[in-house]
Amino acid sequence: MNQFLLAPSILSANFARLGEDVTRALTAGGDLIHFDVMDGHYVNNLTMGPMILKSLRDFNITAPIDVHLMTKPVDIFIPAFAQAGATFITFHPEATNHIDNTINLIKKFGCKAGLSFNPSTSLHYLDYVLDKLDLIVLMSVNPGFSNQKFISSVMNKIYQVRNLIDRSKFNVLLEVDGGIKISNIVDIASAGANIFVLGSVLFDSLDYKLVLNSIRSKLNSVFLSDCV
Repeated sequence: MNQFLLAPSILSANFARLGEDVTRALTAGGDLIHFDVMDGHYVNNLTMGPMILKSLRDFNITAPIDVHLMTKPVDIFIPAFAQAGATFITFHPEATNHIDNTINLIKKFGCKAGLSFNPSTSLHYLDYVLDKLDLIVLMSVNPGFSNQKFISSVMNKIYQVRNLIDRSKFNVLLEVDGGIKISNIVDIASAGANIFVLGSVLFDSLDYKLVLNSIRSKLNSVFLSDCV
């Protein structure tokens, strides 16, 4: 049976009551938290630092937290986010001078390492580091802002990465981030994604549990029936 993980992206959460909103999303059925870090340089937005991550851990958020570094440089931020409580730290290959060193630094600080790809970024980097990764993130919108439309050409990338992972036999998760809705999540799952980042589709709703239950029901209706 396929295992799918739902990752609420707190970029879309209510920052006036962040701890409560994250708890609500997890209680409603979220599996892990997606934590977007933007530096106003690599992308044209400025968001959260390690103190916010630590405050979530201090608020007793125990779920895995996937820290997505949309920053340039990368390495200077890794120790602080690791010490604040990150589970995964992912970064963009073009944002560092030495991808292998950055992966090793993430693991040195006890976190799982991921590589993130913008819609137009080549996948050729995976030829050299796939064996070192725990997670691959495919951006299905251009990074920087929430509530964007899914870029349909990324679907082919999802198929390509799924084939690479399956052929390699490495235990690497495949996450898709951006524009995921109830209407397209089955297609994204069919292409090979394991983890789905949910932003405005979840946090703009009045009933988080209803949204997450609807998504799981839709996935189960297709993929559980395939296993019978």
